[in-house]
Amino acid sequence: MRILILTHRTPFPQNGGYPIVVGNTIKGLVSQGHRVSLISINVKKQSGRVTERDELLDRIQYIEYAIDTRLTMVEAFSNLFTRNPYNIDKYYNAGFERLLVRNIQEQDYDIIQLEGLFVAPYLSAIRKVSKAKLVFRVHNIEHQVWQKLARQKSDPIKRWYLGLLARRVRTYESGLRDKFDGLVVFTGQDRDTIIERGSKTPIIALPIGVDLSRYQPDDSCTEHPSLFFLGSLDWLPNKEGIEWFLDNFHKDLIDGRLKVKFFVAGHNIPEAYDEYEVPGKVYIQGEVDDALKFVNSKSIMIVPLLSGGGMRVKIIEGMAMQKCIISTSLGAEGINFTDGHNIIIANNTDEFYSAISKCISDEHFTRQIGTNARKLVEEQHNVNTITKQLVGFYESII
Repeated sequence: MRILILTHRTPFPQNGGYPIVVGNTIKGLVSQGHRVSLISINVKKQSGRVTERDELLDRIQYIEYAIDTRLTMVEAFSNLFTRNPYNIDKYYNAGFERLLVRNIQEQDYDIIQLEGLFVAPYLSAIRKVSKAKLVFRVHNIEHQVWQKLARQKSDPIKRWYLGLLARRVRTYESGLRDKFDGLVVFTGQDRDTIIERGSKTPIIALPIGVDLSRYQPDDSCTEHPSLFFLGSLDWLPNKEGIEWFLDNFHKDLIDGRLKVKFFVAGHNIPEAYDEYEVPGKVYIQGEVDDALKFVNSKSIMIVPLLSGGGMRVKIIEGMAMQKCIISTSLGAEGINFTDGHNIIIANNTDEFYSAISKCISDEHFTRQIGTNARKLVEEQHNVNTITKQLVGFYESII
């Protein structure tokens, strides 16, 4: 099959959940003999760091197009008087649309897969010039993310604004899904939500798949005990979650009630977080050069997610690296886990404190959780198996 993948950000380097999902999908399709093209919006938010060229680029046709998604104050204010969700509209660019249309007219694609809501503004243009089957991969039910963020806000103006955005996004999503030929979601919860809201479009729930050969845990390089968070803080649910954790546990970490070093790493960590750093206790490391090496060096991973949706790539990666993971129920959504066996679920401060204390004091327990987590990923998140199911879905709608 000839397949076009369309993304709202470049998946290179693969340093976050969205790029990792897209990259693994492409690797799986290419390895099974399909011809894949990738067209990406480049929003130019990268730090300018020089990274090695990804070898996957030699196996696909790749085009990227830079656009500026920043809003002026005037644009942000004027958006209040429209019905459009600004966070989706900002990804529309006429130049990118012309490039996309020209490419589609020159190719004979069987499948065009739109990766997430933010490339949906190009749907009508694609329909006009292509007979390919159009697949929408739902990375999150996006309005639910904004609804949950709104509920967490104590500031009435922020709560009102986020609620307004959630309502606009919900309207946009509701009018979108039946315009595709197929829908792919990561979790059964998201599939059921879409069906319950009346969608008649063929839909399949496929979990996140990973290339297990990339994940080679080496316990001899792991510090026991050690606590860490890894995530991009330009995604609001991550920022909200780690700030909740730091606000609630910073004193316990620096006073020694929790006798463990805590490391915070990830993309776009604000400079203000440096105030949390305490030598020998709390380390704000920012973006790390090798995420998997960083993960391997630590023993206990926290995912204090309070809002958001879908399946979290970082949990699947952490499990593949045999980490003991402490997560909220929301953070572990969609994963076929067993609490206390291959993950630990904690939904409030008392439960997080108890879980961290247990893991610090019982190294054998921590290691066993990690071992069981790796087994779960091997059984249910192998990218080769999941790619075969995805291709089967493609074939069913062609």
